[in-house]
Order: sequence, then structure tokens, then C-alpha cells
Amino acid sequence: MGFRISGSSSSSCFCLQRTLLPPLTAIATSTRGFKRRSNCIPSCSVSYRKFVEFALDETTLHTHLIPSPLQEKYNFMNSKDGKGTLSMLSFEGAKIRLLRSLIIETETMQVLDFTVFPKAEYDIPIFCANFFTSAKTNIVVLDLNPLHDIINQHEYKEKYFKSLIPLGLKYAELFPWGGKLTSESINFFSPIVIWTKFTSNPEKYDILYSAFREYYKVWLKLICKADKETDESQIFHNLEAQHRYLTWRVEKDPGQGVLKKLIGDTLAKDMLRSFLFNGVDELGNKTFNDYFPRYCCQEGTLNKKGNVIGKSFENRPWNARGEFIGNRFSNWPV
Repeated sequence: MGFRISGSSSSSCFCLQRTLLPPLTAIATSTRGFKRRSNCIPSCSVSYRKFVEFALDETTLHTHLIPSPLQEKYNFMNSKDGKGTLSMLSFEGAKIRLLRSLIIETETMQVLDFTVFPKAEYDIPIFCANFFTSAKTNIVVLDLNPLHDIINQHEYKEKYFKSLIPLGLKYAELFPWGGKLTSESINFFSPIVIWTKFTSNPEKYDILYSAFREYYKVWLKLICKADKETDESQIFHNLEAQHRYLTWRVEKDPGQGVLKKLIGDTLAKDMLRSFLFNGVDELGNKTFNDYFPRYCCQEGTLNKKGNVIGKSFENRPWNARGEFIGNRFSNWPV
């Protein structure tokens, strides 16, 4: 890889002097990710490649990135029908367990799934960007997913989100709430989440790019300032929280259907568990039902897919101060 460390690190911050980030095409050459091996020409003009370029460029302002061992296996794939491509990149850093991206490009849609997981010694939120674009519509989730409960416990919210509420309000005005989210799902979102749907147009796309840049810069500042945890019980608490998050996402991620359609059930399951939500089989032994017993044990509330029928939030459930104003239903462990 073309990444090199220049300068020395600090004991309290992993910020390192930046070395020049090669273009994404150069990264692709060495990692075999993002290669254009297909003649697929999308009908929608959006490309999410510049989002990933920005994130990698910005990250190397702060830390040394090395390719993840996942990169060897997960780098590029054609869809079953030969009309779409899946391009993957994955990296590790001093405080980053996994930075990974998936871009799907077909004739009818563009998808970005970009997430950064901190190491268990750091309790900072998980950066999450999930964007779907077709010729007519966009579905967007952009957030700093809280690692710990912020609905019933306020210390974690005060630590990481209190100062970010103005940023969330800024984009809440530009991107209206996207409709119903279940009570179960809302536990994994923060007061600054952008959950929205909009008709495809260049202006909205530009605003989304601005939001992505601002949110990612904020996340980088958080991880740069984060002190390494030394208490073993807290490290375990962070590890279990991340495993809980991964377990939920593997079971409930809405992109599963798209992956199965593009590459088949077997490859889609492998990509979900081993790449997109890597760690679900390694970081813990608890199952989905262990973390979310309501889904199997609450009589009269299970549908055929095992989903709890709970309250859905049609409007943003946080007020302008970042206070949760929905009901107090929560799946977080006490």
C-alpha cells in the first residue's frame, strides 16, 4: 500500500502527520478494490466513489491505515446477471478495528454502505453511512450510531452527542424525517441521525455529500481525542455492545434483499457476516435471541418473521435539545 507513517504519535491521541494519500484508483490497484471490470453504465448519475475517497483522504490526516486481512477476499464481484458490480475496501488503524466500504453499481441503482468500527478499547460511536439511489428516489441513513444506551442513560449521550446537536438540527431542516422507524431500531440511532427519503436531484446529492463530510470529520475528532480504556470490565462492556450492534445488523439490515438478488443467498450471507458486519462470529457468543428476547419470548407480539410489533416513529423522536420524546420502550439491557 501507499500509506506511510510520518512523524511520531502522541500518548493521548493517534493523530499522525499526514502522508500523501494516493488516488482511489491507486488504492484499487494495490487492493483490487473499486476496479472497473464491468461495462455497466448506471442510468442514475450519482456516484458514491467520491464519498469513500474523501473518507480515506480525511482519515489519513489522522492515522496510518493498513489494508485489512479481509481485503484479499472481499474486493470486487460481479452480480449474477453481469449487469452490476460490487466494490469493496477494508482497512485497520491504531484505534480503528475495521473501516470498510461497499459500493454497488448497477444500471438502475447505486448503493453505498460505509461503516467504521472502533476498537473495543474506545467507546466512541460507530460511523454509519447507508445510501441507496435509483433514478427516482434516495433512501439515506447517516449517523454516529451510539455504542451504548442514550435513551435511558444520559451519561454517554452527554459525552458524545450534546455538542453535536446543532449539527443534527442543521441537517434535520434540510432532510426531513424519512417515515416510520420501529422502537427496536431507534435504539441504534443517535439524536443527530439523518434518516430521510427524497427524489433524486443534484442539489440534494450535493447537500448529502456536505453532510457526509461534516459528520465524518466530527467522528474523526471524537476518535482522535478518545483515551484508551484500560479497565478490563469496560473494554468487555464495549466489546459486547459492538457485538450486540453487529448481531442486530446481520439479522435486520434492510440491504439483505438487494445482496441476495445480486449475488445469491450463500454469497450474500457470507458478505453480511464476514465483511459488512465482521466480528459477529468472533467478538462474542451471544445470539440474537439472547440480546433481543422480546423477539422470541413475548407472547402475542411476534409476526411470522420474528419481528416485535412495537411503536413506530413517524416523526423525529428527539426534540431540538436532543432529548428523546418518544415513549420509553427500549431493548437495551438494564
